[in-house]
Amino acid sequence: MNAIDNLIEKIKKTNNPTVMGLDPRYEMLPKCVTNKYPQNLEGVSKAIIEFNKALIDATYDIIPAIKPQIAFYEMYGIPGMESFKETCRYAKEKGMIVIADIKRGDIGSTATGYSNAFLGKTKIGEEEQSIYDVDFVTVNPYMGTDCVKPFIEDCKKYDKGIFILAKTSNPSSGELQDLKLENQKEVYIQIAELVEKWGEELRGKYQYSSVAAVVGATYPEQLKQIRKVAPHTYFLIPGYGAQGGKANDIALGFDSNGLGGIVNASRSLMCAYKSSEEYKEEDYAKATRQEAIRMRDELNKAIK
Repeated sequence: MNAIDNLIEKIKKTNNPTVMGLDPRYEMLPKCVTNKYPQNLEGVSKAIIEFNKALIDATYDIIPAIKPQIAFYEMYGIPGMESFKETCRYAKEKGMIVIADIKRGDIGSTATGYSNAFLGKTKIGEEEQSIYDVDFVTVNPYMGTDCVKPFIEDCKKYDKGIFILAKTSNPSSGELQDLKLENQKEVYIQIAELVEKWGEELRGKYQYSSVAAVVGATYPEQLKQIRKVAPHTYFLIPGYGAQGGKANDIALGFDSNGLGGIVNASRSLMCAYKSSEEYKEEDYAKATRQEAIRMRDELNKAIK
């Protein structure tokens, strides 16, 4: 199945346009997990796997996707990357879509290597092997079409998808993304139009493409503008919750059928157990589920 169609089907099945960001820093994990393991790279990796699996177990029936940010695994070396791979594998086993937040972007041959690792296959002799085998990755388009094309080719070949950075949620994104070009278009509009063009051959039955875009919730006016110029582009929308994005603002990125975007929340879901005195530390997975339900209902009310 076309990757974006698969994601949309999961969103419709769970009635929830939420993706759970899994960005596990050691210091934010509950002590009831970390105290089980030694304070070394292997121990951290085991703690992350236990924590992530518990959150997946608590939410796989109500959240369609996870988004592990690879930096929070790479920082713990090879053991950390093992926990990344195991997290992705386990989530897929539970039926969740996996969006690997890797933000890769480089010249064509290097981009091919990145894409082979996460979306396609790596050839060893006469054999081809899947490495991380996720469903989507995030891509930085700064180097232009030739840095994006290898990812698009693997999307076609393996029914995968990509989210290309268009307008990000961070405070300084405007330093580059809001600049006007000679044609008087802002950079983020130019990127959105390119994404729409790049995705023409990968549109599915819902008329959205597996070549999609990252558009932050913290800039609602830009979100609205990008929706107009990229009507067939699905949005990954970061910035909800801890970064200040509001549900009513996010709704500007959705269409009249309640489709068009999937909203990321990381800290607000992962650390939900810290948000209320009613939760004991051991209730961290239960707290995440309750926050996921609250977020789902808030988003659906705003979107519909």
